[in-house]
Amino acid sequence: MNDVAKIREHMEVVGADGVHIGTVDGVEGDRIKLTKADSGMGRTHKGHHHYIPIALLAEVDGNKVWLSANSDVAAEMFEEEKSDRT
Repeated sequence: MNDVAKIREHMEVVGADGVHIGTVDGVEGDRIKLTKADSGMGRTHKGHHHYIPIALLAEVDGNKVWLSANSDVAAEMFEEEKSDRT
């Protein structure tokens, strides 16, 4: 998984079907963190960070992070940002 080291902030994340999923904010552990402003599809996924498991990474090509899953499947695997509230 040498491609993980190639992931940079502001890269576009796309599914295997070529559909835009989000924009990279960074890599945290075994997850790709998406920016809040461009973090998922649909109203319920706006306004907070989402994370995609690194296990879905297929390749990094130019300024795009390609996933091994289609966009709809990848969106179902989003991990929500955890709230600091108790």
